[in-house]
Amino acid sequence: MRSNNPVFNRSEAFNGSSARTQSPYGQSPYGQADPYGQYGDPSQWGTGAPTQQAPVARMTIDSVVQKTGITLAVVIVTAMATWLWAGDASTWSAEKVGQIEMAAMAGCGLAFVLSLVNSFKRVVSPALVLAFAAAEGVALGAISVFFENMFPGIVTNAVLGTMAAFAGTLAAYKFFDIKLSDKFKRGVMAVVLGMVGLSVLSLVLSFAGIDMGLFGGGPIGFIFAVLGLVMGVFMLLMDFDFVEQGVAAGIEERNSWTAAFAMTVSLVWIYTNLLRLLAFFQDD
Repeated sequence: MRSNNPVFNRSEAFNGSSARTQSPYGQSPYGQADPYGQYGDPSQWGTGAPTQQAPVARMTIDSVVQKTGITLAVVIVTAMATWLWAGDASTWSAEKVGQIEMAAMAGCGLAFVLSLVNSFKRVVSPALVLAFAAAEGVALGAISVFFENMFPGIVTNAVLGTMAAFAGTLAAYKFFDIKLSDKFKRGVMAVVLGMVGLSVLSLVLSFAGIDMGLFGGGPIGFIFAVLGLVMGVFMLLMDFDFVEQGVAAGIEERNSWTAAFAMTVSLVWIYTNLLRLLAFFQDD
């Protein structure tokens, strides 16, 4: 098995390409014992610097926390900027409402595209992860200001609920030593991808005047929101599992951005579904 140690990886003693400069069995061509047989002729020794690679940085819990904090900070800053740009709802004109709706749609669309790129890109790109976070922040800021206008205080409750969900899921994962099977992971991803596909279909059909009810105030909308919240928690469990397994395996530090991206997606998923569920309970 190949070693993760970069010194061993490049060592000729481990890859079998070492070439001996001494005669066979340490003897000189004249039959005399060669005192330098093990190392060759001293006159041929070089003084160059070793060619081994610098050690590769490995992912740690600290690096994941740092990258996740940066990514979430971008989401929060852009969301707050969008909120401030939207202004007080009492001053909104029809044109302003249209602009806010356009910002929400543009942010969601760009975030969706970037999420696909980040998910399937072989080498994670910090710039694309932060671009996703910025687009997601614009969308969340525009959506949140609409919800806050309809149900004052709902955004604060959704933020607190998201924080509680994160803390509770992390505590359950650590204290109960939860182990996730491959079957569970595949099942969660299948359901999440199915929900994403239905959401896109619902959006497309809405332009033709067809409402599937997934995001409405009826029973289907409520069930879809509950399922989304549950899937968000399961996605967080998968994120924690990825970090734990990655740190144990010593994967490269750049994968901290992958973890940051995944956790941001999960937290946004939980937040948006909490917003919808709280709206159900506050809607008279």
